[in-house]
Amino acid sequence: MAVENELKNLQIETKSINLGEIDLGDAALTPEQLTELSGNLEKLGFELIDDKKTRIIDRIKTFIIEQVHYHDHQQPIKLSVSLSEDLNYDYNYLSNLFSSIEGVTIEHFLIQQRIERVKELLVYDELTLSEIAYQLGYSSVAYLSNQFKKVTGLTPSHFKKLKDNKQRKPLDKL
Repeated sequence: MAVENELKNLQIETKSINLGEIDLGDAALTPEQLTELSGNLEKLGFELIDDKKTRIIDRIKTFIIEQVHYHDHQQPIKLSVSLSEDLNYDYNYLSNLFSSIEGVTIEHFLIQQRIERVKELLVYDELTLSEIAYQLGYSSVAYLSNQFKKVTGLTPSHFKKLKDNKQRKPLDKL
């Protein structure tokens, strides 16, 4: 919404605005508009991404975040197939590009996102661990618990007892 408001304030017409992406259609921004938009977005904590590889990385992150945080998966998603289909690139290319720029694998980034989602759901205390495992597509509660402990150093039940929101990381810090 902040990006949409900024575009309206600058009277920049858009075709669509989605998480991490603005489609200007056939319109092009003048260098002055681009500079002003970039500066204003930076003040809001956003940045314009113009490099092709950086855009692909951003699309990978956005795809994973949407899958983990905004979709319920009773069955595990086949990330390599889904990403390849969504971005129209070979998964090996996407994986190598992501690893070289981000310093972690796509799978590791996915695990980080899943664990952050588990933390969020544990803090809300609306679902059992079994329901959380099912919702996030884990094959078992034991697998979720082992992965959670590997990443956080705590068991889910110990984390739940802490109820300390400081354990969660903002999405942009992962």
